[in-house]
Order: sequence, then C-alpha cells, then structure tokens
Amino acid sequence: MKNLFIVILVFSSSMLYAQKYEWQIIDPSSVGMSKDKLDTVRDSLAVRNTTSLLVIRHDKIVYEWYAAGWSKDKKHYTASLAKSLVGGMSLVLALNDNQIVLDAPACAYIPEWKSDGQKSKITIRQLATHTSGIENAELTKPEKEKLAKKGITLNHMTLPGWKGQFWRKEPDPFSVSRDSAPVVFTPGADYAYSNPGMALLAYAVTESIRGGTYKDIRTLLDERIMKPLDIEEREWSIGYGKTYEVNGLPLVANWGGGDFTPRATAKIGRLMLHNGNWQGRQLIDSGWVNKAVSYAGLPLPFRAENDPVPASGLGWYSNFDAVWKNVPRDAFCGAGAGNQVLFVVPGLDLIIVRNGGDLFDPDKDETSWGAMEKYLFNPVIDAIFEPPYPISNISAEFAPAETVIRKAEGGDNWPMTWADENNLYTAYGDGWGFEPKTKIKLSLGLAKVTGNHESFEGVNIRSLTGERVGQGRYGPKASGLLMVDGVLYMLVRNTGNSQIAWSKDHGQTWEWANWTFKQSFGYPTFLNFGKNYEGARDDYVYIYSHDDDDGYMPADQIVLAR
Repeated sequence: MKNLFIVILVFSSSMLYAQKYEWQIIDPSSVGMSKDKLDTVRDSLAVRNTTSLLVIRHDKIVYEWYAAGWSKDKKHYTASLAKSLVGGMSLVLALNDNQIVLDAPACAYIPEWKSDGQKSKITIRQLATHTSGIENAELTKPEKEKLAKKGITLNHMTLPGWKGQFWRKEPDPFSVSRDSAPVVFTPGADYAYSNPGMALLAYAVTESIRGGTYKDIRTLLDERIMKPLDIEEREWSIGYGKTYEVNGLPLVANWGGGDFTPRATAKIGRLMLHNGNWQGRQLIDSGWVNKAVSYAGLPLPFRAENDPVPASGLGWYSNFDAVWKNVPRDAFCGAGAGNQVLFVVPGLDLIIVRNGGDLFDPDKDETSWGAMEKYLFNPVIDAIFEPPYPISNISAEFAPAETVIRKAEGGDNWPMTWADENNLYTAYGDGWGFEPKTKIKLSLGLAKVTGNHESFEGVNIRSLTGERVGQGRYGPKASGLLMVDGVLYMLVRNTGNSQIAWSKDHGQTWEWANWTFKQSFGYPTFLNFGKNYEGARDDYVYIYSHDDDDGYMPADQIVLAR
C-alpha cells in the first residue's frame, strides 16, 4: 500500500505540471481589492508614461490595463529589470545546482583577476549586490557638472574611454568590464550601482556552468525557468539578442537587454513568491529563493530624503528595513530605467508589473524610487480593503490609572492562563516575582495568582525544571501559557527559535519538548478560551506569533499554527 501511494503521488504531480498554466481573471473585490481605487491608480499612471499595469492577487489577475498600441502579447524592454529576471535568476540556478559558491572570490571563475590585488578580493555576492567597487559605465556627478557648464550632453554611445566602449560593445562589454573598469573602493566596503559588475556576474555564472548541460545563461533560463513556466519564445528575449564569445565562453548580457511581456514577467514573480515552486514542482530550492530576494547583508545604498533606494538581495531588491514605509518588509522587486518594475509582496500575496517611461519628474524634485513608491506601490496596496467582519458586541475599557494594583515589580512579560481550579497561572521574565521575592533574578519564573481584580495575591512557584536564568535575549522567557484538561502548557522564546514545555502538577515540575520552532515563531503565544480551555469551539489549540525567527526583531505580519 505504501508503494502504491508513492506512485499515485508522483503521477498526480506530473499531471499538474503537464497542464499549461493560464492566468484566471477575476473581479478585484473577490480578493479584497477595490476596483475604484485601482481605476484611480491606472488614471494616475496613464498620465505618467505608463504603457501597462498588471495586478495579481491570490494567483488571479485582478487588474490588467494597456495603453494604446500595447497588449498582453507585446513585449516591452526591461532595462535593468533584467538584473533580476536574468542576472538574479541565472545566479540562483547556479547556486541551486552547486555550480558556483556565493562567497567565493570571483577570480575562481574569472582567472584574469587572480593576479590583480584589488579584483582578486571581489566575491560573487559583491558582484550581485553592487558592492564590488567596480565603477559604473556612467559619468560621475562631477563629470556631468563639468560638461554641463560647457553645454555638452553625452549619451551612452558618446561617452569617452572605456565607459563608451562598454555601451558601444567595443570589442564586447564583458572584456571591457573585466580588463578596463577600475575598482574605486575596497570590495564590500560600500555600495555603488554597477552595470559592469553585473556583466562580470554573468561572466562568472557562465564559467561555472561551462561543460555542463546548459551552454549559456540563455539556454539555462529557457530550460529551467521559461519552459516550466509556459513562457513561450515569443514572450521573451534577453541579452540584446546577442551572444559574445570571450575566452571560449558564450556570454549573454544580464544587466539589460531583456524584452518580456507583462504576463511573462509576472510568472517569474509568481515563481519567486511561491519559493521556487511551480504548480507542485520545486524548480529552485526555497532556501536559495529566500536568499535571492532578502537583504544580502552588505552596505546599503545612499538614500536621499526623497529617494528611498532599497537594499540589495542577489540581483533583486528588498524592503527588509522598511525604506518604503507603507509597504510590508517582505516585499521585493526588480526594476529598471523608465520604471520598469516587477513588485512582489508575499505577505499580501500580491504581484505588480508596470512598464512604460519615467514615472518621476525631476523638475518636481522626484526620483525614480520615490515615484514608484508614491504612484505605484502605496496606492495599489491601499486598494486592499479589510474583509467585512461583523461588528463585535464585546467592548472593553481600561480601569483608571489610580486603581491599578501593582505587585511583583521588576518583572515583565506575564503570559497567563485560567486554570481548572479557578486560579491564574503566570510567568515572568527578568525579575524576582512576588513577595517574598526570589534570591536571584530569573529569566523565567513561575507564579500562581488567586483572588479577583479588586483583591489578589501572587505566590511564586519554585521549579527546578521550569525556572531559567539569563538576562534579556540571552535567557529563555515564557511567551505563552495555556491549561488544557488540567495540563499547563508553556511556550518559551529565546531558545532558537522557541520551545514548548508542559506540567501535569500545576507548574511544580516541567517536561520539555526535544524540538523547537526553527522558522519564524520567535515570540509565540497561545489563544486562551475560558477556564481550562473549556470555551474552545473545536479540538485544536491555536498558536500565533510575529513572523520572525527573533523575538527582538520587528515583523509586518503574524503567523498562525494549530
């Protein structure tokens, strides 16, 4: 029977993958979004050079609009959004396949750098995050100001020296980046946007897959991403349509030169939103997907007051530190010139694709990132409305401050539960409990409270198996208590991430689970429901926590378990 079950499971998964994926189109209100507000977003974008807007929630298209001359089947240039769609995706596949090592020196894949004192120190992670120190192929601000005083304006093709060679592809942008682009700061010490740095990431990834199944990045993406996602050839192209042969390597541009239909772009966003899983098939290990779209831990970009530049992931951008204040911290995106953008918010199950020309107006002191936040990210998120829950008939009010009774001062946290014998059981952190106080300060102490709100007494419960010591984050602390059928259950944080214990004798002795929550649940607590959990409406116990591994880190959403 066991073997039969496995065969059926594999067969079902194959059938799911064999079916071509087609987007469903639904009314925005069915997934909690306002069509009127989305119409307003469209109108605002339409007068700001927008050619397409695609909004997807819960895997359904809820809004799709195209300007005259554009459609769902017409490709649009991606500009530097290619750094995510091509650079980030090809890197994460090479990492997934153990072809490349993220923190290895790039010279392991670019041998010409081995004898260079500066370039030999550059790592793959630094190339993927604009922290390599390799100068960008653009005029610096002082150079622009100097030319402006002379009334001279240059474009990419007319730039002097190696920078113009990069864009004119003389002889090719890869060897120019490798041999001529200088390192302007110690690798890993600062952030500076770098197209040549991304070119060399493509160089390293291509070298890492040399001799394998896929001859170049284009083939790698076609076989591992585009075909499984049912993205047809007519829907995408990359690398300016060219391949450059350098030292026997077939190199494809990853910094720009892509053309994608909005729906093709959205499919890649959906793959990353679902942690590398597509219709039941794990195309990329979820761990690498998470690393790609999360803050990579290197220097942040300079942020002017009106320019909320996000942190770098691996070819992607991350809102980990809420640089976009009204956007959840789990949001990530790829973006390019003309405000081409793929924007994903996992916690809202939301994907946005926008194509067109510049959203921002420099004459109004607007910036590229500031305009995307103002005209796209914030208003689309604002179009999400709360479910129409009925108004509760339960109300509460706080007692006047002068009537508050304070005992056991010095401790904090105090999760509690209503026990079977009508007393409250509680736990405190970083304190000495009730009088008579404990001789040492406890990270986790236990107590029983008797009486009512007008007159109560607290008694410390001394337990060799329950008490813990350690100050602040270095000591285990109770974050939740619940009694069910006469058994006390306790959730304890700061144990990497959190742990559960239970007592069958009202807190005198405790047994501890031999496992911990390893993902999220950094500060879990129980949902209590009456004395001894007698009010519960089903046979489950419910746990909730902020969504982070660490109880001391903020999070924009909660996680649930039962």
